[in-house]
Amino acid sequence: MGKNLIQQRRGKGTPVYRSPGHRFLGAVKYKEGVKGVIIDIVDAPGRTAPLASVDFSGTKDYVIASKGMEVGNQFYVRKVKDVPEGSKIYNIELMPGDGGKLCRTSGSFAILVSAGEKKSTILLPSKKKKVISSDCRVSIGSVAGSGRKEKPFMKAGRNFYAKRSLGKLYPRVSGVSMNPVDHPFGGSAKPGKHKTVSRHAPPGRKVGSIAAKRMGKKKR
Repeated sequence: MGKNLIQQRRGKGTPVYRSPGHRFLGAVKYKEGVKGVIIDIVDAPGRTAPLASVDFSGTKDYVIASKGMEVGNQFYVRKVKDVPEGSKIYNIELMPGDGGKLCRTSGSFAILVSAGEKKSTILLPSKKKKVISSDCRVSIGSVAGSGRKEKPFMKAGRNFYAKRSLGKLYPRVSGVSMNPVDHPFGGSAKPGKHKTVSRHAPPGRKVGSIAAKRMGKKKR
């Protein structure tokens, strides 16, 4: 009898692998409001950046706080085509109305390269350019908490509790480092075992490259 894999144990929702929902203040995405007033800056333990409570004409919503944001400031939600080229933007929608998908972690931002009437080009933190609809909504500036990565963890215990507050599993052990009873890739008695498995394999065997179309390096 083998042991359950990590993804099998996580799926059962036991306390060890349960996401700490009480640390999340709810879904943070753009709503109907376009202009509001910042009434509070709140800590969100389940996120890497603080949140701002904004009053949109009587309706209170949470938005991702930007660097330099203060209580009493005005908050604007703009479309890409209304933002000057070269500006820093964050919480960018991929499709108009999805609430924001890109550049939401602490200290992240993208740069608006060009803005057209229908399509706009942005430069992501990965230095990759992406074309999105000019009707997508964004926030101007960069996400607060840019100095988060400057302080080293120094020891594994601090990293463990930091990951735990976010609902992440730490440490992540590779399958080949395990024993054969713990993982199909474990042990040194099975050399040359390929990673490709059938899409219809049982959960205990479905690890590696699932239903891969090809294997190996591509020829130049």
